[in-house]
Amino acid sequence: MGNALKTMRRFFRRAAKDESGTATIPFVIFLPFFLTLVISSLEMGLLMMRHVMLERALDLAVRDLRLGIWVPASNIDLKQRICNYAGILPDCMNAVLVELRPVSKITWQPLSSGPVCVDRTAQVQPLTEFITGTSNDMMLVRACVKVEPMFPMTGIGFSLPKDASGAYSLVSSTAFVNEPRPGA
Repeated sequence: MGNALKTMRRFFRRAAKDESGTATIPFVIFLPFFLTLVISSLEMGLLMMRHVMLERALDLAVRDLRLGIWVPASNIDLKQRICNYAGILPDCMNAVLVELRPVSKITWQPLSSGPVCVDRTAQVQPLTEFITGTSNDMMLVRACVKVEPMFPMTGIGFSLPKDASGAYSLVSSTAFVNEPRPGA
């Protein structure tokens, strides 16, 4: 029994003095932080790229609307143009809702307090205002897109405010004045 204890003590002394594998400990400690940083930056980059493309698409579609390139304008036409210009928004026609309404020249009341977005858990989607207005009306437009995070359980994908279906909202808004129309 004494020999076994001496052998075990020698083994543990040698193991305590052995320095091989010491670089593994900092690697194991810091790896989760670096992975979270990389995943968060990928998620943020994709989020920003989608938002920039939504902003650009809304501006181009509103330019077409303002200049009267297509008449009469409809909600579906505007959504289709936004989706065509954006290009990078997944399932765009089913994920975007567009609001369009004139601003009262008496009260100057802007759009309602919050954006109206697609509700993926409901069978029927919420209604949005789509009023094209008349000549010289100041118009407000807001588009809301629901997008799934790329890495929902890590980094910034975990901390994004999401709805019941796990998607976050990208909202873009702009304003324009309707061009004068003949006879108006």
